[in-house]
Amino acid sequence: MELTLDGSTVRGGRQARERFHDARGYGRVVDGDLELAPVEAAHLLYRGDVETVRDAGSGDRLDFRALLSSDVVSEIDVLVYKDLRDRGFYLSPTDEPNADFLVYPRGKGPWDDEIAHRIRAISERTALSARTLGETVLAVVDEESSIAYLETGRPDVRGTTDADLPRGVPAELLDDRVFVWEPPAVLYERGFYGQPLDDGGPLQLSLLEAAALARRGVLALPADEIVERGRTVEGERFDRRLAVYRALRDRNVVPKTGYKFGADFRTYADIEHVEELGHSELLVRVLPADHAFAPRDLALDVRLAHGVRKRMVFALAGETIEWLSVSRLTP
Repeated sequence: MELTLDGSTVRGGRQARERFHDARGYGRVVDGDLELAPVEAAHLLYRGDVETVRDAGSGDRLDFRALLSSDVVSEIDVLVYKDLRDRGFYLSPTDEPNADFLVYPRGKGPWDDEIAHRIRAISERTALSARTLGETVLAVVDEESSIAYLETGRPDVRGTTDADLPRGVPAELLDDRVFVWEPPAVLYERGFYGQPLDDGGPLQLSLLEAAALARRGVLALPADEIVERGRTVEGERFDRRLAVYRALRDRNVVPKTGYKFGADFRTYADIEHVEELGHSELLVRVLPADHAFAPRDLALDVRLAHGVRKRMVFALAGETIEWLSVSRLTP
């Protein structure tokens, strides 16, 4: 039995198909024979299931070291492929956008019509466009060859918090916040806007809260004046955060500051009264739509959110708001 490297495909005959595909889920069947991706052939070489692969161009016999040193396979792909195989999964290389492998549920393989994960194998030094993430799992290989799996998705962020708010409430714009000196109780107690200075005292609103309320006519203040103050103290980032704040409120989700967690917001989906307030569910970081992540920063945010029992969500602010969730995964 001989395997031959032909360009970027490794080919074998019917015996190879029976031994490696039919019994163990490697490769795919083409006209009754076996076709393997180089990463699959590398794994077979590493295991000793195959001693060498013949290069059809040069006639050379390639062992695992020679194949890994060539330009037809990435060591990152080989490390991730081996790790998932060691965990008991069958998987297949894929040409799908933003994915390198299709991983099948345990006990199933390429002959079954079911996929557990789409895996993208990357180095910890790879920059990641936010637009390319979602519905895929990142397998991040660090400099010591340890692998962390991060699941990305496109969540539908929604809640049930809704309060019937008054209109034209007098308020005063101070340096970097707004005071409502005689606040209607519903603003804080049911809408969870602001923070009381004291029981029964004035209500302190952030510039984000105040701008959103003013645009709805709840406050008797010009919304543009508040927005300009926000831009003065925060720059263009204020506009992105305001857009996300309003989008969350439109979805009946309450955003509050996430400063203590190193995020823009923490959020509450279901509030009937502040006296019955539970824990926040999400940490939200606001980013430009064209943002590129460093895997190290992603890992930091996800670990922080996991440590405080919250879910990490990124709000990508462009012409519309796109939501991206990232969480740890143990395959």
